[in-house]
Amino acid sequence: MEVVSVKQAELLSHKLIYSRTFQFFSGFFFVVLLPSLLMWKVEGVVSPDMIKLNSQAGVACAFSLSLVSLHKLMGFPEARKALYILPTVLAWYGGLVFFFFAFRFGYSVYYIFYSFLAALLFFYFTYFTVVRHVFYHIAYLPLGRAEPHPELPGVRWIKLEHAEPLTTHVDAIMTDLHASIPEHWQRFLAACTLQRIPVFHYKRLMESLTGRVKIEYVSENEFGSLQPSVVYCFIKRAADIVLALCLLPVLVPVFVVLTVLIRCDSKGPALFVQKRVGYGGRLFNMYKFRSMHVNGGGKCFTESSQDPRITKVGKVLRKYRLDELPQVLNVLKGEMSFIGPRPESCELSEWYEQDVPFFSYRHIVRPGISGWAQVKQGYAAELDGMKKKLEYDFFYIKNFSLWLDILIVYKTIRILFTGFGAR
Repeated sequence: MEVVSVKQAELLSHKLIYSRTFQFFSGFFFVVLLPSLLMWKVEGVVSPDMIKLNSQAGVACAFSLSLVSLHKLMGFPEARKALYILPTVLAWYGGLVFFFFAFRFGYSVYYIFYSFLAALLFFYFTYFTVVRHVFYHIAYLPLGRAEPHPELPGVRWIKLEHAEPLTTHVDAIMTDLHASIPEHWQRFLAACTLQRIPVFHYKRLMESLTGRVKIEYVSENEFGSLQPSVVYCFIKRAADIVLALCLLPVLVPVFVVLTVLIRCDSKGPALFVQKRVGYGGRLFNMYKFRSMHVNGGGKCFTESSQDPRITKVGKVLRKYRLDELPQVLNVLKGEMSFIGPRPESCELSEWYEQDVPFFSYRHIVRPGISGWAQVKQGYAAELDGMKKKLEYDFFYIKNFSLWLDILIVYKTIRILFTGFGAR
């Protein structure tokens, strides 16, 4: 009989606890079955009536979708946050109740409510006891440009000294696949792949860990990976139109109040209109509430930071991004999206294109009111900050998806309450 070593047992337990399968079945019991047993006993689970069956099936779907959504969201760089749990679970359970109500299916309100509380308890318990303490164990083959980055949070680096079977848990292996790799290391990497240990090129792995695409390493043969999904572009545009139409009746009274406050605080128009480079490289007029004093020539300054030309009302508008609200009109006109890279001025775009030949590729998606760069670093003014912003923008284009957009929405809502990255 084969004896399992202590290290092998630790490796197996690590894979079990952190596996999605284990989390699904343990959560399914706690969130779906346990409330059923407590409310309806065994009979309600074994031979349920239509109301109980609808409720159990609906709760199972809501829990499963919540689990998948949280795994997707927390898979992005520095996105393992407990604050995403409540809105995600609330959205799916709220959608479930709306579905039952709209199609007039019978359901148990109490059962869904108890399951909702159980789901929150399960996800928060899992996060604070497991997810929060998980470190990515990344082994690296020190060849070429593959080097560890100790400054990255949540990552433990393991240097591979010998091409021998791994005795510790490893989530991934990083190496420079463009370097000259000796044959014994090639056999080792092939064996790891067969053991379902992913082997990543160092550049791709660093992108997933930092949320940035190093622009100095982007080459023409990578443009295919930067091509956004045509289907999702269409879906996103339709969602932008629907959301803009729903928001306008709510925002019109806000526009009126802010217009009065701006005009009373300083002389000049309430709106500031500026030419920006948008979708497909086309110019458009971007609307903002004016947050700075107007000079004698009627021109509005646009420099950021602690500028004395910023009005009292303007400081509040900038801190909570209220000056961006009129851009809902740009969204409705098809010039912008709610989520996307921030549109740049003509001067800055021309300056970038001189240093980055493929900068115009940034315009392959519609610019947004909020974007990945804004929620990660705020508004950048200095040269180094602008280069990092561009790296974030290319990461967004390369990972253009519903899940990344949802994550940006969550982070944007947090910014509205904290004022992070205010200009």
